[in-house]
Amino acid sequence: MAATFPGVRLVSIAEQNGEMQRHQEQQPLRLELRSAPDSACLSLHSNDSVCVFKCGVSKDTECSRVGKQSFIITLGFSSILLQFPSQNDFCSFYNILKNNRNHNAERSVFSERTEESSAVQYFQFYGYLSQQQNMMQDYIRTGTYQRAILQNHADFKDKVVLDVGCGSGILSFFAVQAGARKVYAVEASSMAQHAELLVKSNNLGDRILVIPGKVEEVNIPEPVDMIISEPMGYMLFNERMLESYLHAKKWLKPNGNMFPTLGDVHLAPFTDEQLYMEQFTKANFWYQPSFHGVDLSALRGAAVDEYFKQPVVDTFDIRILMAKSVKYTVNFLEAKENDLHR
Repeated sequence: MAATFPGVRLVSIAEQNGEMQRHQEQQPLRLELRSAPDSACLSLHSNDSVCVFKCGVSKDTECSRVGKQSFIITLGFSSILLQFPSQNDFCSFYNILKNNRNHNAERSVFSERTEESSAVQYFQFYGYLSQQQNMMQDYIRTGTYQRAILQNHADFKDKVVLDVGCGSGILSFFAVQAGARKVYAVEASSMAQHAELLVKSNNLGDRILVIPGKVEEVNIPEPVDMIISEPMGYMLFNERMLESYLHAKKWLKPNGNMFPTLGDVHLAPFTDEQLYMEQFTKANFWYQPSFHGVDLSALRGAAVDEYFKQPVVDTFDIRILMAKSVKYTVNFLEAKENDLHR
């Protein structure tokens, strides 16, 4: 599937007899960018669909950003300058091209810490509309985020906001409701396409820019005043989304803010005889001396260890606690990615 960018100006630049020669196409062109393994195919078409220019762009191609919304490609002794009609279009083009060129090039921070198979499953899971619906229908969470953003509208009014792992883009819409001037919504799963459709159908294309890709790998057009996200997993740290949230601070202006700002983990010892017996009963499957004629009991100890090492996510009566909880707080404005590894 090709990404399409209308209204692109093409300027050809060449050196002849020691002088620079420039030629600009009279009419704006339609740029099509198609993904290929380790590269991208770029083509420019006139209004009557005639292909004016076509080339492949790989990690070895000489090319560079020029200013805020132009891009130059050098092929041999000639260059072409692509001038985009808006910074939004350029940013989308640049990030798609960057992701294609870097597919097997330098590994990002995300790639270094995450197995590829795990990342594929993770982003596939969050690419389903049904999963986004499950999260959005958590009305307590969704409503809490909206109230927090709208009640602190002074922190958002006329500000530039970065939404990390935007999913459907719901937090980006809340930021706009609070008066944000611009929201850059980054999403690595295929949900980015759905988020972009929602932005367009809500006529907010001038306020929200959906950027497909991982926050560790994409380019944001400008520093931001605020970072928003829903980065908490079970026990706060599960899924390791917090690392991406903290990594995004490289785009945060000095004295910028983050929503959420703090995360608390409460730890307390407990006793629950019923839960203990449930887990123990599961492990006792491996205590059978003759399972279809096979003695499984040698693995019972390992099974007990495995079952009792797994977290149990559920709601429990507060009376099972044996002591007051101890609170551990993470200040996202101060914490670094490496702090989460300790």
